[in-house]
Amino acid sequence: GYEVLAKNFRCKYGEIDLIAKDGSYLVFVEVKYRASSKNGFPQESVTKSKQKTIVFVANYYLMKANLGQDIPIRFDVVAMLGDEITYIENAFNAI
Repeated sequence: GYEVLAKNFRCKYGEIDLIAKDGSYLVFVEVKYRASSKNGFPQESVTKSKQKTIVFVANYYLMKANLGQDIPIRFDVVAMLGDEITYIENAFNAI
């Protein structure tokens, strides 16, 4: 039920995999894939450093799209482990 606004949004500061509308929320989605858990789970690779980058790029997107600070935003993660997909809504907050 999401309306996808952008895929692989890139700027000089980094990238966000998906930007979508979910009701009144603007959702920034990070997608991570691993074939196996041998090196850890995919969601574990969304580190504090990666979160900071995503938040920075999200703020850049908001500025470029002329969206104010009053729009509710959310950061979600799609973790794919082989064929298993886990959707983590509100995975982290802006830091």
